[in-house]
Amino acid sequence: MGRSFLAVLGLVSAFPVAASAQEAADQWRLEAVVGGVSDYRYRGLSLSDEKPALQAGVTLSQASGLYADVYLSSIAAYGGDEEDEGSRLEATLTVGWAGSWLGLDWDAALSAYRYPGGQDVDYVEAPIQVSRSFGAATATVGYAYAPSQTALGDEDNHYGWAGIDYAPDDWPVSLSLSVGREQGAYAPEGKTDWRIGGFLPVGKLTARLEWVDSDRDDGALVASLFANF
Repeated sequence: MGRSFLAVLGLVSAFPVAASAQEAADQWRLEAVVGGVSDYRYRGLSLSDEKPALQAGVTLSQASGLYADVYLSSIAAYGGDEEDEGSRLEATLTVGWAGSWLGLDWDAALSAYRYPGGQDVDYVEAPIQVSRSFGAATATVGYAYAPSQTALGDEDNHYGWAGIDYAPDDWPVSLSLSVGREQGAYAPEGKTDWRIGGFLPVGKLTARLEWVDSDRDDGALVASLFANF
């Protein structure tokens, strides 16, 4: 009888611990994406020398809105010298918070851009964006600030953007349009870029076709295919 009582007591006392562990596990979410683009265009400019690029990322998020992610992309040789071609990989490490406040959706983060093998080209940037939905449309405005640092020639950099996504429930394709303006270390005389395209989700796959352009480079039609897990 004593052993039976102790067994029941053990089950009762263990249950809240198991439940708490399950609740804690439910608060975290791990997501991954992998795919490729016909041309890696970042803020209107090609970072892959107008050639295809492979990309992959992992995001760990918490129910409170906190998240951390790592995103990798192949790039054209960057940050080298006469003896070394530099890096062919861009790694973006980000920590941030995404959530609702004052009736708007916010996303504030700190990103570190790393180029293994490159010389004095790593830099950090702090982006923030706010969005609001109007039926099937979602409008977004954002701003990214990179403080003065070695990779930027000891100057700061500013990038602001605005965009709109349109995704009716009865449409198989969603549309997206955005315009950005950059000023500072990466665009001393200023640069404007824009992109417009469509997205087609099919199960865990998402196909995308966009026209990406800027006033500093020729535009390009960019296709991509990504799988989400």
